Formats: sequence, C-alpha cells, structure tokens
Amino acid sequence: MANPFIHWIDARGIWAPWLFVALFIVASFVMIWRLEAMSAQGFENTALGTLVMPYFSGMGNLIYAFILGKNNGSGADVMTNSLVNNVTDMTLVLGLPTIIWGIRLLPSKSKGSGKKSKPKGSGKTHRLNRLSLLLTLTAVLFFTGIVWAMGRKGSLNANDGYVLIGIFLFWQCFHVFEVLKSNVQQGKSVGWVWPFDLIVLVLCAYATYVSVDSLVAWIQSRHAGFISDQYQGWLSGWLMVLPNAVLAFYYGWRGQPETVYSSQVGDCHVSIPLCLGVYTLYHTMTLPPFFMASMWILAIATLLHMLFVVLFGRLPKFFGWVLVIAYGVFLKKGLLG
Repeated sequence: MANPFIHWIDARGIWAPWLFVALFIVASFVMIWRLEAMSAQGFENTALGTLVMPYFSGMGNLIYAFILGKNNGSGADVMTNSLVNNVTDMTLVLGLPTIIWGIRLLPSKSKGSGKKSKPKGSGKTHRLNRLSLLLTLTAVLFFTGIVWAMGRKGSLNANDGYVLIGIFLFWQCFHVFEVLKSNVQQGKSVGWVWPFDLIVLVLCAYATYVSVDSLVAWIQSRHAGFISDQYQGWLSGWLMVLPNAVLAFYYGWRGQPETVYSSQVGDCHVSIPLCLGVYTLYHTMTLPPFFMASMWILAIATLLHMLFVVLFGRLPKFFGWVLVIAYGVFLKKGLLG
C-alpha cells in the first residue's frame, strides 16, 4: 500500500533523498508527540526517559543495524553509527542544554523560600530520580566496558552479539518491573489509549524503516565527496541523533532536566549494546580505527557525569563546555585520524 508513495518520492529525482530525510524527521516528531501523551499514563520523568524514550529516539539506529546486517553492509559503519550516537548524546546533546539552561537534578536551595513552598515528598522524588540516573549511568559504563573488552580483538562475532542482546533484554526487564512496581505503589495504571499509541508507534517505525532503507541505498550509490558511502556511518549517526537533540532541547525548555538527562543516557543502551548485537547476528563486525579512542571518551564522559550527579546533583555550565570540547576531540579522532 505504501509502494506508490515510495515510488512517488523516488521519482522526485535530486529531491528524493531530502524527502526521505523529511519523512524520517516527521516520523520522529510524531513519536515525540505520543511520547508526551504517554508521560501522563504511568511513565514519568526518569522512568519515561529510561524505558520508553530510547525506543522512540533509537528506532532509526536499530533499523539501520538491521538493514546493513540483512544486506551485507559494513559492520564498521554500524559501529561508527552507534559511536556517533552515544558520544554525541553524552557530550554535545547534554552539553548544549547545560550551557543554555543548566541541568539540575535536585531542587535549588533559595534563602527566601520556606519549607511550605516545597511540595510534600518532592525532595524524596528528586533523590529517587537521582539514584535512578546513577543506575542508568552505571549501565552505560558497564555496557561500554563490555563492548570495549569484546572489541579488543578487533571484531565482534555472533557469540558476542548474543551476549550483548541478552544483557540489554535483562536491563529492560529490570526497568519494566520497576515501572510496574512504582505504578502499584502510586495507584496508577496504564491508560486505555495505549493500543492507539502502539498503532502510531508501528506506523512511525515503518516510516522510519522506509526512509532509512532508501537513504542507505542512495548513499551507497555515491562514492565521492563527504556525502558519500565513505562517511555513511557518520552521516547516518548525525541524522539519527537529531530526534535525541530535539527531545533534549524540548524538555530543557520545559524545565524537565531529569527527562533531558535520562532520555540521552537511556538512548545509549539501544545503540550499545542492542544495535551492535543485532548486526553481529548476521555478520562478524570489523571495528573502525577510532574505536578504542571513542570508548575511552565515552567512558570518561560517563564517569564525569556520575561524579557531578553524586556530588552536586546537577551539571554546572562550565561542564557543558567540557562536554562540547570532548565532542570536538571525538570528531578529530574519528574524521581526521
């Protein structure tokens, strides 16, 4: 049924790739729209960002890994895509909102405000959110360490993929039970519109698949210049991190720092380890030359995030600049060697 629409886009000539990019972006925004509705149906703040949002913002990365695996694409491109996604999330996408608005995970203490101005239980909620974020950051560090250890031999095989997918599924099961437990404690239940949300998600996922599949075929036909098959992993990674950036800036503007933080950290779990695991079920993955340097940048950035969350409950603006500079180092290592 969608074939005539795809053929119509293909017939637009030089505009076809841009129309597929627009389709990808529109599908991502529709996902964000339903995500906002879901936030009032049992998934709030940190749980929302950790369990639900990664599947929305990370859908493109997962489909990209599946398409390249199915079509015998380059494993180095899949790894580059995942590294661009995770490093951009943990540095640039968190760094810029920190510089603009600041990210505070605990309420500020103002001298003029009395205890009556604070909602009952708000301090406990913020502390629980901070502990949940620390657990999620620990998972990022753990997953990064596992991939680093497996990748020291220069490749990832199917056995490595089974392990990566297994630890991801365990992590998601853990959060499912956490959300269900929290809903029971708070007397909440999932809303009746969830079937509608599921239908919208499936349609958006299909639109994402169509757009990514077409863009991969187009970029693989180009062999010269920056927008070419040579930089496929980088270009796809930047495109697919765009929904993450929109989420970060939207929730930063809305004053929901926990969701800003947890959405980016949670998205890292989809790319590393899940996307890598999906590709290795098809082919052995050869790692790009900047793999080890990227792993170190990602691990150090995660450790610094944990340090600031534990000690201060916030990210100071100067740390935002540190994250942006770290992203510049990542670009230098990856693109300039």
